[in-house]
Amino acid sequence: MILKANLHLHTADGKKERREHIRYNIYEAIDCAQELGFKVLAITCHQKAVFKKEMDLYAQKQGILLIPGIEAKIERRHTVILNCLEDVEKIKTFNELRYYKKEHPEIFILAPHPFFPLGHSLKNKLEKNIDIFDAIEHSWYWTKKINYNKRAKEIAQKYNKPYMGTSDTHFLNYLNTTFCLIESEDITIENILKSLKNKNFENKSLPLTFWQMFKVGCQLFINHFKW
Repeated sequence: MILKANLHLHTADGKKERREHIRYNIYEAIDCAQELGFKVLAITCHQKAVFKKEMDLYAQKQGILLIPGIEAKIERRHTVILNCLEDVEKIKTFNELRYYKKEHPEIFILAPHPFFPLGHSLKNKLEKNIDIFDAIEHSWYWTKKINYNKRAKEIAQKYNKPYMGTSDTHFLNYLNTTFCLIESEDITIENILKSLKNKNFENKSLPLTFWQMFKVGCQLFINHFKW
């Protein structure tokens, strides 16, 4: 079966997201995703694993598999960890993450927007720690002329890593800009992550217009600093 998925999603259930003035909660995000035909979502709030059973039950009623996750800050660099528990919040270094993954092989580690011109992007730390990453992100935030994903794609090809599209959702109206269509035997976390590792998926990504990129960039900047 083919499953429409977005595996990088921020909601107001996270404290940092509320400070960034994200207004929608996970239930509103699930409703929006259901209307757009999504079957798989991962909730990945900044530095906090906010997944709860009631969220999972609500998603199931909407026909959506909800994967627990976090966008952790490892050595000051953003790193998305899927299928994890709350204890992942204590990890602060890549060596700690490497050890944690050995103890918890069920997790899936994604390198988000690794070469974007941001202080929290992985940049050179991606290749230095390439062994722990299961996939590299193709970010939604690009235009035909401005595309910081190019280097990420090169690194994914160099190390034979899956190159996975997400919408890194901070605004629900951009949820449908970039996603992946996953071919999976069943709608389970285990099978979804297995398919991703085996590259059994196809990215769908629409470029933004320059005006959209400028508008979103300004809004993110304002939301980040006005609190």
